[in-house]
Amino acid sequence: MSVDAHHHVWDLSVRDQDWITGPELEPIRRTFTIADLERQARPVGVDRTVLVQTVTVAEETPEFLALAERNEIVAGVVGWTDLTSADVAETLARLRELPGGSYLRGIRHQVQGEADPEWLLRPDVRRGLAAVADAGLVYDLLVLPHQLPACVKAAQSLPALTFVLDHLGKPPIASGTLEPWASHIRALAALPNTVCKLSGMVTEADWKTWRVEDLRPYTDTVVDAFGPSRLMFGSDWPVCTLAASYADVSDTAAVLTRGLRDDERHQIFEDTATRVYRL
Repeated sequence: MSVDAHHHVWDLSVRDQDWITGPELEPIRRTFTIADLERQARPVGVDRTVLVQTVTVAEETPEFLALAERNEIVAGVVGWTDLTSADVAETLARLRELPGGSYLRGIRHQVQGEADPEWLLRPDVRRGLAAVADAGLVYDLLVLPHQLPACVKAAQSLPALTFVLDHLGKPPIASGTLEPWASHIRALAALPNTVCKLSGMVTEADWKTWRVEDLRPYTDTVVDAFGPSRLMFGSDWPVCTLAASYADVSDTAAVLTRGLRDDERHQIFEDTATRVYRL
């Protein structure tokens, strides 16, 4: 394992993370730094990571780019910009001119929080996605299962844009339900411009009682649908710590992929992320 394709940091002295609410999330209502990440990632062999946006605030992306420039472990940044804006292309060009701008690899928006299940298909959003493609960046999909059909349509309409599905599309692991999530996954994976992150599973399971076998049907589904060459490991640290440590998440991913060939595991834990995010 050498690449973690999905993690976060935040500093509550700089800005609030307004999504961290309620007693269940209280354990992660504190500052998490790159140094904190390194203490978790280095011991399991991770030496390159992708830092992913956390809030829909324009100032966060320049901060993350500067962090990437100062910290060797961060090899790429997935930032945020308002896709509905008329000047997405200009904004992306400006971001690339900033300190660390060369580390910008993708854009993400919390689509999971949008009330419209077809938000991705809005004309203004589609125009923004086309600008992301024109800039040579990828687009990370943070969605819920009922939003996956819109992801399929968006990916079909923009074949030049690589769509990276975060957290397997958040399947209902705690309930053990596979359908209709699995069918939506297969439809998305049928498109060649889609990739999936093997990430975020422990927090979709029961945080206190989950077992590796609870996750296996979901892992098997995405391995079968996407294949190892379009799968990449992500820790989702520090959100994962609500249910498991960094080491537990990496060990679990290793166990779940133990039946694959060495070269296939290498794709999941290094090659796919390196290629897709141009690390």
